[in-house]
Amino acid sequence: MQTAPLDFRMATRADEAPLIALMREFYTEDQITFDEARVRRGVDSLLADPRNGEVLMLLDENGAVGGYVVIAMGFSLEQGGHFALLDELYLAPGVRGRGRGRQALAIVEQRARARGVERLRLEVNRHNELARRLYTATGYIDDTRDLMTLPLDHPRDGLL
Repeated sequence: MQTAPLDFRMATRADEAPLIALMREFYTEDQITFDEARVRRGVDSLLADPRNGEVLMLLDENGAVGGYVVIAMGFSLEQGGHFALLDELYLAPGVRGRGRGRQALAIVEQRARARGVERLRLEVNRHNELARRLYTATGYIDDTRDLMTLPLDHPRDGLL
């Protein structure tokens, strides 16, 4: 039996609650701290201004939301200017398999190309070996770098 192609639609304000619920599932599964206020600010910014990127609601074969993708826009001299960041990709357990991850990545690539960028980047946790294998198998290159973050919203002693 052949699987129907993965479909998607652009997220709207009406998708906020189901999107946040899916994000909570993803963050729990991938061992990411879920800061709801921060997440909501990010979702609001994406839905308010398409220059920041886009949220796609991934649909199962019955047309129900079964996951989401976030494509964020970035800028880097090293990347030659604007690039797209596959910020988040999540498929609910019941939607996984049958090549759905590859289909979601193909949708992201198509959307990034439509934005006119030449580079598509992503983050993946080291412990998520299944995702790492999928990304490598679809052509992503491990830059062998570590991502570091400085939270600017918390005071630090002795600096500045």
